[in-house]
Amino acid sequence: MHKIRKIIHIDMDAFYAAIEQRDRPDLKGKPVIVGGNPDNRGVVAACSYEARKYGIHSAMSSRMAYKLCPRATFLPPRFDTYRSVSAQIMNIFREYSDLVEPLSLDEAFIDVTHNKKNIASATLIAQEIRKNIHAKTGLTASAGVSYNKFLAKVASDFDKPDGITVVTPDAAQDFINKLPIRKFFGVGKVTEQKMLSMGIQTGADLKRLARLELEHLFGKSGEYFYEISRGIDSRPVTPYRVRKSIGQEITLDKDIDDVTGMLSILQDIARELEEDMQQKKLSGRTVTLKLKYHDFKSITRSITLEDRTNSAGIIMEHIRKLLEKTDAGAKKVRLLGITLSNLSEGPHKTRKKQPSAAKQLRLPIF
Repeated sequence: MHKIRKIIHIDMDAFYAAIEQRDRPDLKGKPVIVGGNPDNRGVVAACSYEARKYGIHSAMSSRMAYKLCPRATFLPPRFDTYRSVSAQIMNIFREYSDLVEPLSLDEAFIDVTHNKKNIASATLIAQEIRKNIHAKTGLTASAGVSYNKFLAKVASDFDKPDGITVVTPDAAQDFINKLPIRKFFGVGKVTEQKMLSMGIQTGADLKRLARLELEHLFGKSGEYFYEISRGIDSRPVTPYRVRKSIGQEITLDKDIDDVTGMLSILQDIARELEEDMQQKKLSGRTVTLKLKYHDFKSITRSITLEDRTNSAGIIMEHIRKLLEKTDAGAKKVRLLGITLSNLSEGPHKTRKKQPSAAKQLRLPIF
């Protein structure tokens, strides 16, 4: 008999801003914005829950954020610190299972069907993990627990911040039936409006449509909608494999389609990557742009240069071109990242010729 999987999705609460509030106790309970200065053309990378109450969200211009909340504290990102805390958190996950799939610095799937501590309940493991995270980092996390990745991911966002939601196999269909269609990952504003115009407001409404009808209406996404409306998601938790590369990425609080805003965020990432590479006395030849669209589809676009580099300016020169080869703007984006690979020790070289492109609560015990 096929064993039901037990999957946890952990999502840190306002990760970057929470770290800033932790490290500066005077900022606790106050609106904090991580990102560009409002005096320049910077954008919000992340913000605290106190700032969100004013309508502030990631990828919003810092100037607009300042207008909405002039008393907010604006801070530049500290990626070294965020990565260090993320490593602590990922190590906690791996105390329970080797099947850990990071989605970004602040969230990951964990398959605990067979876990290192032989704890039968995934719910109890999620409780322990959240408790350990708080004890070791002083930060809070929200968790979703279910039998597949889709449900665990949706559940983790159900009771934020500092909450836990469990969706058992018996309760899954009822949970999905009541779920507003906007809560389904892969349903953006355009698709939501189309569904609402057809009378599809909840998972129950979506489930009434046959597979062929959904495929006719929504193309390739039709099969996805058909399956998730029935609680079907067979994707395994895939452990992260260490690569010979250095990268930075940001998961946005809100999906965006503003290409100018994306480039501003990528510029900040490139500067942090330059600093990191220079500290490590490394340079690389392959520049990779990573995007995750609103439907959680991840893509990468790469170019291999003639000469190695660790310059933010050179990196961005190619990132701009790579971004043009994606659907960013036409499709909303929820994650942006840059990776430099094909690494060598030493400073970057001066380019002698143009680079050539290469391949690119009461809790049920579950």
